[in-house]
Amino acid sequence: MNIIDGKLMAARLKEEIAAEVKQMTDAGERPPHLVAVIVGHDGGSEAYVANKEKNCQAVGFKSTNLRFDESISEDELLQEIEKLNHDDSVDGIIIQLPLPRHIDAQKVNEALDYHKDVDGFHPINVGRMALGLPAFRPATPSGIIELLRRYDIPTKGKHAVVLGRSNIVGKPIATMLMQKGLPGDCTVTVCHSSTPDIKEKCRQADIIIAALGVPGFVTKDMVKPGAVVIDVGTTRVPDPTRKSGSRLAGDVAFDEVAELCDWITPVPGGVGPLTNCILMKNTLAARRRHFPE
Repeated sequence: MNIIDGKLMAARLKEEIAAEVKQMTDAGERPPHLVAVIVGHDGGSEAYVANKEKNCQAVGFKSTNLRFDESISEDELLQEIEKLNHDDSVDGIIIQLPLPRHIDAQKVNEALDYHKDVDGFHPINVGRMALGLPAFRPATPSGIIELLRRYDIPTKGKHAVVLGRSNIVGKPIATMLMQKGLPGDCTVTVCHSSTPDIKEKCRQADIIIAALGVPGFVTKDMVKPGAVVIDVGTTRVPDPTRKSGSRLAGDVAFDEVAELCDWITPVPGGVGPLTNCILMKNTLAARRRHFPE
């Protein structure tokens, strides 16, 4: 059993990004500029944005948070997005979710200039990704691909089972794993709440990507020896032994599954640390006016 260390890989990726930004600024160019649009005061959003700011500072980016009261109208928010689209000093834009109920999140997302959509959720980026064209790709699935690449984990001809069909993780990672090239060239099965006999399908998998948001869903009897297990789950569950009273739990029962695996990600410390790094990588590519490689 080998642990895929997301913290270590994230640190290396940040070093690489910081070195490229330094070359840019040493040459007299401005650094990449990432703008986060925040509506309201959601606790989870605030924590994510604070982490984003920390990472931006670490790699030499300019980071701006545009905060709006939750009473802002949809039209007003769309006008603000349009301003950012035409601001040449802004390279990347992220719309922090959730948005208030009176605002159509999809409409706001589609209003973004897809060249600045570093979250990779604009329909044009999604379509380009599906066609195998250069595109900004969602951060979490891209983080998974980054880990597979950096650990040189074979994917060609492997059977990958993806648990979950969300637009944020399940669908895009299935698409990426099917693409030609490495990591890729997988045969992919996508399982969800209506899939019969999920256990049997998982037992056939060389690679399992667990992205359901159900703590401990993947158990020992679902994993064949030598499999690669990537746990994307991050659910906060009660834990009276912790000072905070809770802990992060993955979708995989790590202690019982790990002994069977060739490679496995922990939670926390697996895929999670790569997410913000990929956002930085996408923003750097946007600054260079091209899609990430």
